[in-house]
Amino acid sequence: MADQKLFAGHAIKRLRRRAAMTQLALAGALDISPSYLNLIERNQRPLSAALMLRLAERFDFDPRSLTDDIPGGGIDGLKRRLADPLFADLQIDRTEMEEWLAAAPGSVEAFARLFDRMAEGGAVAEGAVEAKPVTMVRREIERWRNHFADLDAQAEALADELRLGAGDLYGAIAERLRVKHQLSIRILPADVMPDRLRRLDLHARQLQLSEMLDPASRTFQAAFLLGQIEATQEIEALVGGAGLAERTAERFFRRHLTSYFAAALMMPYARFLRACEGSGYDLLLLQRRFGAGFEQVAHRLTTLQRVGARGLPFFMLRIDRAGQSSKRYAGASGALLVEAEGRCPLWSVHAAFDQPGEIQRQLVELEGGERWFTLSRTVQGQGFRAGGKAMFAVALGVNAELATPIGYARGLDLESGAATPMGLGCAACTRAGCAQRSAPPKGRTLSFNERERGLTPFEFAAD
Repeated sequence: MADQKLFAGHAIKRLRRRAAMTQLALAGALDISPSYLNLIERNQRPLSAALMLRLAERFDFDPRSLTDDIPGGGIDGLKRRLADPLFADLQIDRTEMEEWLAAAPGSVEAFARLFDRMAEGGAVAEGAVEAKPVTMVRREIERWRNHFADLDAQAEALADELRLGAGDLYGAIAERLRVKHQLSIRILPADVMPDRLRRLDLHARQLQLSEMLDPASRTFQAAFLLGQIEATQEIEALVGGAGLAERTAERFFRRHLTSYFAAALMMPYARFLRACEGSGYDLLLLQRRFGAGFEQVAHRLTTLQRVGARGLPFFMLRIDRAGQSSKRYAGASGALLVEAEGRCPLWSVHAAFDQPGEIQRQLVELEGGERWFTLSRTVQGQGFRAGGKAMFAVALGVNAELATPIGYARGLDLESGAATPMGLGCAACTRAGCAQRSAPPKGRTLSFNERERGLTPFEFAAD
């Protein structure tokens, strides 16, 4: 799919000022008109690929860094923060956000930093339960849109190398660990490892895995260890560059990156993307072809943002029966569905528990008219015996405008067909007459009529 438009006026202006150049001088160097450059710097025109290359040659920098510096994470970052119930009554639309970002990028960044600092301290978003280190790491993953190109490239090269030696990836990884790193893999009974899935015993030079792990999880754990050993330099560079203030956050981010490498080794980028596009993103086929679990495939789908070879911008969410999220990856989707603290009970991810293992599709429409196509299914936790298995629901979603290539969306009118009207949790939703409402929207005044009873006890003024 075509690359998304890049508005980076603030970054271009910063580059020009550092070089002590006027708009006229830079426009001449780039072979464009000064008026066109002015529009770019005011974020009224996107930066084309050709112009990005000319800038990179002129200033000698990595073009990817342009996206790293967008104040507040750009429009997507603003949308996520302004979705907080605290701002529900302001009704700030995309146009207003774009104008703010163009006119005062510094104040946007200041707002984002202040909001994030308050969020890390638990001062915003009633119901927000993420610990500070988790929030810090999520912000860093969001900054990269959960795509780490260097890790992907290294994992892909290693996967190709392992395929030359054996068709079975698990066997190939085990052999590499044995020959190159003098580490063997041993599967131990559940009674020996009652509360552990993986243990590295350096004294015995063994990676010990629980027999309760399914084949896909065994492969993942072996790949995880190989990533810890062979991708150390790339992972530490990313951890160091994140500038995380807490050691706990660093360790959490390091674990995410190592898991990313393991998944990329199991599902190498180019082959995985071809399989996605060739199969219409058939999740079950992808599981079988790459020997992966449903959740592993779902997570991998959020990472397909390689320059020049992008997949659909999926988001992923994992919740328990109480609706608490344990994984949230917006990727490049910019989806408030996954970023908002609240969730609507009308979303099928909650109903997935009623039909374990079945994939449920749903077309939903948010209050602003934005439509999303989502897929939901339950997954089982690993390593638990009968009667004690944990169960979660995983939701995948993509903007409905982009969902046509997905086989599961066939037969749906994505543009104007019937869609489930949804909000971002009752506290942030201003839809009137919803029988499922459990709380009034923040910022709205409750109204009462002793002579009537509506669908919900929480009726409120329209504005």
